[in-house]
Amino acid sequence: MKKDYSRFTLRTSPTLLNKMQYISTYYGRTKNKEIEQLIKKHVKEFENIYGEIKLNE
Repeated sequence: MKKDYSRFTLRTSPTLLNKMQYISTYYGRTKNKEIEQLIKKHVKEFENIYGEIKLNE
């Protein structure tokens, strides 16, 4: 089953990207999935403080 994912280009330093690789490998994830988990955590924390983000999609 094909999922509908959006693409996003991230510009960052090689050092930060290498550290993200280290962390993602530690957790058994790809860099992409590790970044996705961090985004989900941030959104959840934001919504816990300010309420659910309602989108008109």
